[in-house]
Parts: sequence; C-alpha cells; structure tokens
Amino acid sequence: MAALMLAALPIPLALALPLAQSLPLAPSLALLLPAELDATRLATGWAIFQGLLIEALPFLLLGVVIAAAARWLAPDGRWLRRLPSGPLLGPLSGAALGFALPACECGNVPVARRLLAGGAPLGAALGFLFAAPVLNPIVLASTAAAFPDKPWLLLCRPLGAVVVAVGLALLLALLPERDLLQSDLLEERWLRQPLSAVGLLERRSGLVGAMPEPVLPPATLARPSLEELLRHTSREFLSLALMLVLGCLVATLVQLWVPRSWLLAVGGAPTLSILALMLLALVVSVCSSVDAFLALSFAAQITPGALLAFLLLGPVIDLKLLGLLSLLFRPRGLLLTTGGTALLVLLIGQWINLWQL
Repeated sequence: MAALMLAALPIPLALALPLAQSLPLAPSLALLLPAELDATRLATGWAIFQGLLIEALPFLLLGVVIAAAARWLAPDGRWLRRLPSGPLLGPLSGAALGFALPACECGNVPVARRLLAGGAPLGAALGFLFAAPVLNPIVLASTAAAFPDKPWLLLCRPLGAVVVAVGLALLLALLPERDLLQSDLLEERWLRQPLSAVGLLERRSGLVGAMPEPVLPPATLARPSLEELLRHTSREFLSLALMLVLGCLVATLVQLWVPRSWLLAVGGAPTLSILALMLLALVVSVCSSVDAFLALSFAAQITPGALLAFLLLGPVIDLKLLGLLSLLFRPRGLLLTTGGTALLVLLIGQWINLWQL
C-alpha cells in the first residue's frame, strides 16, 4: 500500500517521503486528521506538505527581495506610473515583465503587490500577476524540456496565459479599486496617486474633502534606510509565508482525500477531462516551474485540451495560492479571479480539443 501511495505523488514529493518518515514534526498533522489514519498515510501527508512548502519558499523569498529592491531603487514609484494604462496595452506590458523575472506564482505576489502599492496602472499589475508565472524563462524552458514533441503546446501555453491575464484584467477592472484591493494596500497605493485623481479624504490625510482642479504631483518619498528596508521586507515575508503555510496545509489535506486516479479516470472525455484536470491543478498546487514534468507523467491518459488546462490554471489559482492572493484582493476580487480563470481556461481547453482531436 505504501508503494502505491508513493507512486501517486509528484516526483519531488515522492523523493521527500522517506525523509518525512524520520522527521519529529510529522505527528503534529495528526491533530488535523482522523485518528484511524495509519502511519503511512500520515507520513505521506507530511511529505506532500513539506514538498509544497520547500518548493515554493525560495521563490517567495526571491519575490520579496525583488520587491524590496524596487522599493529602495525607486521609492516614489515614478517609473511604475509610466507603464501603459490601456485596457489591452496595460496587461500586455505587465505580462512582458514576466520574461525578466525567474519567479513562479508565489514569488510574483510580493512583486505584484509592490507594483500596485507603487501606483502602477491596475491593468499592468494584474497582467504581471497572472501571466508572469508562465512567461518567465524557467517555466518556458521546463515546458520545452518536458514536451519537445508537442510544438503546439510550447506555443499555446504562453499565448493562453496572456489571454487569461488580459481577460482577468478586463474583468477585475469592472470593480472599483476600493471593492477589489485590500484596505492597507489601497491606502499605500493612493498615497502615490495625483491629487487630481485621489482626494485628501480618500488618502486619510490633510484637510477634509478632495482638491478641485489643480493637478499636483504625487507624494515624493525619500529612499528608506537599510534598517527600515530590512524591517519592512522581513515583516512582508513573514506575513506572506504564514499564508503560504496555511495554503500548503489545505492543499495537503485535500490531496489526502481526493486520489489523483479519480480525476484521471475521465481523462478521455473532451469536457470532463478538462474539468477534472482543472480540479487536479487546483488541488495539487505544484509550482509552475515544475508542473510540466508532473503533467508529463499522465499526458498520455488525457486530452490535449485537458493537458493545457492543467498547465494554465495552476499558475493563476490553486489552494496554496489562495492565501497569498487574499493579501491583495478582497473576497469579491478572489471570487471573480477564481470564476473568471476557470471559465477562460475551460473555453481555451475546449477550443484546443476541437483543434487537436
């Protein structure tokens, strides 16, 4: 039984299982699981949890460091406000930034937060958040290495990621920023907006009421000291890491109760296979830099549209990522992101099946 359970795990997680059986912290998961689960099931859960966490933490740290460097180099965020703000050009320019940043979806969250807090156009920040996890060089290289015999996939994955990012940016732009972004992020963002766009009352500073016609420049911020920068960076990393741990824990518990074989059983059905692989991507919560190699293990059992759906949905939304996104978006924004992503990926997967089958 242990061998079968080990075979069902992603490769990096399966390698971690022997180590997990010897770690003293593994029994702590017993508080969250039914008492009848045996030691092998418990060790499997701990292996999944630590695999997800160890895989994501380096990228989260990289993202926080990049955000801290941007805050120190350009504290007033003037270059961010020069990014295009059009409904199409904005998300496309943000997505293009992903080519230069080798971070997965977890590392992109603190960078996207810095873009929003620095006053970048909403569309550009959202385009980066949703498309960069697929467009960064590491993910593109891993996809090419895993599927050298599928040239259509090497083209459709980045194009699909751009379509999803633009669609989500247009959808979320329908909400006012006060209904979309968390209050602490919104206040920091408004501090860098011109007074012609954001009044003093909204900034919660100065005189009551908005300024009339004159256009004044945004607030100029001094470059933070090294001590202040380190304090702010460590605080941001700890808050993001806490949400990441909670997300990994939820993903672990769901993986223990939803066997992957159930989802792959409908791999040949054109529509059901797409829905099943979307659910699998949500549950497995694997990093976008290695998800192509995981998908390679079951690519022969599923339709082409389901394969692409798995590779598109996971980098945008999964159980591990929900906690991190909750630090950016209010509940309504999270619901729109989840629903919009699912609908767009389903439509793309259906189109691929019509084309490839």
